[in-house]
Amino acid sequence: MTTNKVKKTDAEWRAMLDSMQYEVTRHAATERAFTGKFWDHHAHGIYTCVCCNTPLFASDTKFDSGCGWPSYFQALDPANVTEIVDRTHGMLRTEIVCAVCDAHLGHVFPDGPPPTGLRYCINSASLRFDPQP
Repeated sequence: MTTNKVKKTDAEWRAMLDSMQYEVTRHAATERAFTGKFWDHHAHGIYTCVCCNTPLFASDTKFDSGCGWPSYFQALDPANVTEIVDRTHGMLRTEIVCAVCDAHLGHVFPDGPPPTGLRYCINSASLRFDPQP
């Protein structure tokens, strides 16, 4: 993706996001499992970043992983997500952030279905949904 980075002040992020969206995207919080609006969502469309509307995941890559968060087996465009080594909470994980605005999205794990074997475990609070015909 060739879009310029989206930068806002903390006050600007707070003004545009609700409290859960702000904590998840700007401070890497995690919503409780089975509580987000997209964990059991099955409509056809594109999931975009709640902070900058960058297209992140297509509904046809979403699957039920049983973890309580929306899960996808691939990003819509790998250039739209950035992987970061995450050593918090005594674990070694791969954090996923939006490549355009650095919003925390969730984590990616190597235990997903074919064809990629990946499970992008994403907070609903970091997403918007754009229905497609």
